Parts: sequence; C-alpha cells; structure tokens
Amino acid sequence: MSATGSDLPDGASPRLHRVGRWIGKIFVPLPYRLRVHHVDRVPRTGPLVLVANHSSLLEAPLLFGIVPRNVVFLVKNELFRGPLGWFLRRLGQIPVRRGEPDRTPLLAAVRVLRSGGLVGVFPEGTRGDGDVANAQHGAAWLARTSGAQVLPVACRGTRGPDGKGRRLLPRVDVLFGEPVTLPVAKGRAGLTAATERVREELVGLIAELDGLIAETAESDDVRGKRA
Repeated sequence: MSATGSDLPDGASPRLHRVGRWIGKIFVPLPYRLRVHHVDRVPRTGPLVLVANHSSLLEAPLLFGIVPRNVVFLVKNELFRGPLGWFLRRLGQIPVRRGEPDRTPLLAAVRVLRSGGLVGVFPEGTRGDGDVANAQHGAAWLARTSGAQVLPVACRGTRGPDGKGRRLLPRVDVLFGEPVTLPVAKGRAGLTAATERVREELVGLIAELDGLIAETAESDDVRGKRA
C-alpha cells in the first residue's frame, strides 16, 4: 500500500511522504542521542492506531522517521498555515481543531485505517511530564470504528528541563509497546472501557521506559567508574 499511497489521505503525495520520512529518519535525530527500543513490534501491514505521549513538538517528526511504514498524524490545526500547511497536507498529515467538536478529521483518519494505513494520535492531556490520565476518546474511537489495533509508544527526553538552556546532545528514548486489540463492547460504556485500556497501556509503557532509562543510566555510571 505504501508504494501506491492508498494508505494516505486524499491529496497527499506518496513521493513527498517518502522524502519526509527519509528526512525524519536521517536529519531529525542528529541533535540527539537517540535510542529506539523494540521498533520490531510495529506491524508492517494492517490498520493501526499509534498512540504516544506528548512532551514537545519533536515527537511527531521523530516518529515520522522512526516508524517503518507510512504514518499519518493528527496535527493541531494552528500549524496548517502558509507553506508549512501545504507541506503538511502533501505529507498526508490531518489538521485537527483542538477543543472543538469536529468529526471531519476523524472520518478522514478512519478512511486511512480502513485502507490498511497507520494513524498517529497524541491524546489531549499527554503533554508536560507525559500524564495520560485525561486521554480523550479519539484514539479508542478510531480503533473501534476501523477495526484497527492500537500501538502504544512512549517517548522520553524530548523536552528539556525547565529553566535551563539547551542541552548538548540530550538522550532521547523511544519505546514501542505490543499491539493491543481493544474491547468490543458497544455504546458509550464500551468506548469508555476501550479508552481506559488505551490509557492503561500507555501509562504502563511510560513506566517501563522510565525503568529502562534508570537501568541503562546505572550501567553507564558503572562503566564510567571502571574506565
């Protein structure tokens, strides 16, 4: 599908999408010490909703290059202005008006998923320190409506410490979780249960990544002392 662009929204350029992914893979990570864990867990085919915590504007372009298949992100509408807006649309990204009831972008995302594509979502309430307690129904609704699985992704290190200047080659970690099939119960109760499952998976993955970072930091300290 990625060869024909059938897993991208209408108006997207498959060629420009490939170029954008190449830029995201080669150039976006250059200012960082990037460590990617378990990218092999990403299914290469089939409808998939990627759900990641959101600490800065870096996560989307970073994941755009890391994920080994076409990926369509739901992006805040404010970025779709002027040349950047044209570029994002041609890349296949979908604008979303935050805080406004608008199913147009969700329906566009469902079409991508039903074509076997991958849609990336940063649930509202996952900024700052990665708090996912207020994750919205959007990701769960997309997965249940399209029959897609959910792939949780945890990111750490993209946001610098408050009150400090730019860090030199900061470490950024990205951990991919296992694909999850959501509960199939219908109605609002079913959607609430599915949303809670998404929240639990993302919270658990963030905790797993924090533990992994702590373990590798201790190992680095031990090696440093031995050296």
